[in-house]
Amino acid sequence: MFATLSDRLADTFKNLRGKGRLSEADIDATAREIRIALLEADVALPVVKEFVGAVKERARGEEVSGALNPAQQIIKIVNEELVTILGGETRRLRYAKNGPTVIMLAGLQGAGKTTLAAKLALWLKEQGKSPMLVAADLQRPNAVKQLQVNGERVGVTVFAPEPGNGVGDPVAVARGSIEEAKRTLHDVVIVDTAGRLGIDAELMKQASDIRDAVTPDEVLFVVDAMIGQDAVVTAQSFLDGVGYDGVVLTKLDGDARGGAALSIASITGKPVMFASNGEKLTDFDLFHPDRMASRILDMGDVMTLIEQAEKSFDSEQALKAAQKLSGQGGEFTLDDFLEQMQQVRKLGSMSKIMGMLPGMGQFREQLENFDEREIDRVQAIIQSMTPAERANPKMIDGSRRARIAKGCGRQVSDVNQLVDRFFEARKMMMQMARGGGMPGMPGMPGMPGMGGGKRGKAKPQQKKGKGAKRSGNPAKAAQEAQAAKEKAAAAPANPFGTPGGETVDYEQAAADLNLPKDFSKFLK
Repeated sequence: MFATLSDRLADTFKNLRGKGRLSEADIDATAREIRIALLEADVALPVVKEFVGAVKERARGEEVSGALNPAQQIIKIVNEELVTILGGETRRLRYAKNGPTVIMLAGLQGAGKTTLAAKLALWLKEQGKSPMLVAADLQRPNAVKQLQVNGERVGVTVFAPEPGNGVGDPVAVARGSIEEAKRTLHDVVIVDTAGRLGIDAELMKQASDIRDAVTPDEVLFVVDAMIGQDAVVTAQSFLDGVGYDGVVLTKLDGDARGGAALSIASITGKPVMFASNGEKLTDFDLFHPDRMASRILDMGDVMTLIEQAEKSFDSEQALKAAQKLSGQGGEFTLDDFLEQMQQVRKLGSMSKIMGMLPGMGQFREQLENFDEREIDRVQAIIQSMTPAERANPKMIDGSRRARIAKGCGRQVSDVNQLVDRFFEARKMMMQMARGGGMPGMPGMPGMPGMGGGKRGKAKPQQKKGKGAKRSGNPAKAAQEAQAAKEKAAAAPANPFGTPGGETVDYEQAAADLNLPKDFSKFLK
């Protein structure tokens, strides 16, 4: 969503590196680049002016002029100002003290309200609530049916007394849902209303009537993040016509420039509360301004990644794998590797997961071109192995690799590559689990061949000489061993040692060595 903005800001900050002090010209040039980047991202002009003005004012202040690294201070200022225009702090739902909490959804046609209603219901269910969906969108064809299907998928009750498709009174449906929720002991009611246009006075009046009938604790305005600056105009017209308490952004995974997300909170004064960033019903979460600002500045979103991992990962399996890697619970096998890979798949697409890591903006093109089916191919190769082969990959020889490749429909080279990478990855993970650092990385503790000299230089390893060759025939090998013993017994004593406590004649030993004539003086 924010790829263009992130790239432009990264290029801007790159020009500041290496400067000990920032001149007035540097600050003006940086502010100009930030302004262009925000305008290209479809951020509303008033928001751009306010943002750039705040950055310039703080950049001229003492916090930068006295800083050791002005470039990092500018990034810090931009990050803090981004958090401010995104709403400042995370805004959470307000729940009613008595009776069911009523949440009303409103927004434009096609903004994704019906799907988002199911996503919100699933999210509340995971929070320990008992939500009920209300089909009050009786205008759009099959809107009621869509909500019923989505409600069934997430395991949430749907209140739909009217068939919809232009039939029924949405105000009466909304009013009746409150009594139904009390009767069936649901503590949250989510009312899905009909989509409308900003200029549609009749539907605006209908939304106001529903609001008055159910007295919602939260009115959420659902807006498509891909509609650009027009989102601000629409948000303002809804605020004047219906009123709302918070904003929900949908389609944040799209390829639009994302100006709506940066504009709505600042223009309307209403916080962005939730964000939907995918097609799955689980692709929904609270909107955190600080995390979104970090993503824009390519600082990653590790906190969200950790939270998703905590929800998706099986802690018992993870502990078992960690014990195996540390050498306490047996050997880490291909079965364990497959289990860990399946756990990661629960987090979502690999490109989305990797995109949450800091500094991955520079690899955006590679992430976008990543083939998600590659994980399925790896899984197919592993599952084509026998249990014994998965438990002990060292036994997979050439004929077994050919059979595995034939069983999963891949090439033998694919099987070879997987097995080789598994051994390398296992070695690296075991090294890290035991606290030995990264294998093969210079300067890291626990590296093979790393010496403890004064300057940290590696000690040269002595090459081992080849031993005497032995015959594969046992009888012949015994004869060779006996001959070696006889030869050792007949050999002269070692001139530099005293085996058996015997006295050595060093002059005779020197003569036996055939040293040069003038070398004898060094033996005295």
